[in-house]
Amino acid sequence: MARHEDTYDDRYGNAFLRRPAPDDRLPQQGMPAIDAMRLLGEELILDGIPMRNLATFVTTWMEPEAQRVIAENLHRNYIDHAEYPQTALIEQRCIRMLADLFHAPGPTTGTRTQGSSEAIMLGALSLKWKWRQRREAAGRSTDRPNLVFGGDVHVVWEKFCRYFDVEPRIIPLRPDRLTIGPSDVEPHVDENTIGVAAVLGTTFTGHSDDIAGIDELLVRLRDEKGLDVPLHVDAASGGFVWPFLYPDTKWDFRLEQVRSINVSGHKYGLVYPGIGWLVFRGTEDLAEDLVFYENYLGKRDATFTLNFSTNASMVLAQYYNFVRYGHEGYRAIMQTMQTNAQALAKRIVAAGDFELVGHPDAEQLPLVAFRLAGEHAYDEFDVAGQLAGEHGWMLPAYSLPPNADHVTIMRALVKQTLGRSLADTLADDLAHACTTLDAKGGLHERERRRVKSGIGY
Repeated sequence: MARHEDTYDDRYGNAFLRRPAPDDRLPQQGMPAIDAMRLLGEELILDGIPMRNLATFVTTWMEPEAQRVIAENLHRNYIDHAEYPQTALIEQRCIRMLADLFHAPGPTTGTRTQGSSEAIMLGALSLKWKWRQRREAAGRSTDRPNLVFGGDVHVVWEKFCRYFDVEPRIIPLRPDRLTIGPSDVEPHVDENTIGVAAVLGTTFTGHSDDIAGIDELLVRLRDEKGLDVPLHVDAASGGFVWPFLYPDTKWDFRLEQVRSINVSGHKYGLVYPGIGWLVFRGTEDLAEDLVFYENYLGKRDATFTLNFSTNASMVLAQYYNFVRYGHEGYRAIMQTMQTNAQALAKRIVAAGDFELVGHPDAEQLPLVAFRLAGEHAYDEFDVAGQLAGEHGWMLPAYSLPPNADHVTIMRALVKQTLGRSLADTLADDLAHACTTLDAKGGLHERERRRVKSGIGY
């Protein structure tokens, strides 16, 4: 005979409320669809609120129409070009638009990726194989490739070097210089250098390497020493910012040695994760060994991706944004973010507890990087923990890379979801957190553990 509770569970649902969530094995029996949905929903309320996550570069809001485009195309497999040729055509439209935005001098090629990490892997592989091709043609050894980049890069550059057997030549940062320039790069470049990577909008402070200066150096090394070293620009964050906020700054294919650029559509491209893009200066800059030609589902395809099957939604969402906003719309959105970031920076500094990191007039992503000013009985990790505990803000505190790793800073990303009112509230909450810490001292070690320190997302 059925228990009284089971009868009501069958009639009204909610049986999942009486049981632990399935954990280490597939449950013997399923549950009603509404119960499964509610179970997940109630589990996820323990996550942070994405719109309060000021550590992530990733987009956390899109228009309802864009969300509908995404929802209606989750079942469409992007890689199946034979079945979905229009999706493939739309991907190529996006690549051509990006190539134009980045001032490619002529016809080029590229690909969508899951994010900038995949794009960087592919771009760096092309650098390695083009270098190998040049060395083999000259009858020289190909067994000691190296790649030059600064300590301000995303960790994926070190991953590439480890995974694909390339020596990383990492230029350490300094407390007074958190990006790299030509004088930093020159001592590390030799005949085995497959390329130099420069960052447009670092994850640490939002500033840019001296890309134009590095390009000038590489042109000189090419002309004077015969070292043809290409430059890859990691524009994961900045590629959708600089063209609209700083259009006259040359960082892209207007520079001679820039051969490839990656950018994240799911960051300031304003698309949900995951979507990235890799664009080459010209078709000749893509290593032919990267391209696979295959007959798949009735069509001969050329692909160069590390991932294969994935839904088409984010490609279509990127195209939606391009045609929805256009150049003027993107510029207006970036300017709004920048204005709110500047207002937030002024409020944070005016409170007296913090100072900005970097020159306030420098070209920068829409963010505020700051640190405690003067002597305090607590540090930036304590402030971040207190802010999370009191108000739920996810604001990262982190140490900088070597040789600036004794410097700790905080960073607030200002995106579409942080309007002026919320920015003012954040500034007030920061001041209140400091007032509380002045009274009670730093946090207990257990409280500090909840501080968000990951910054590369």
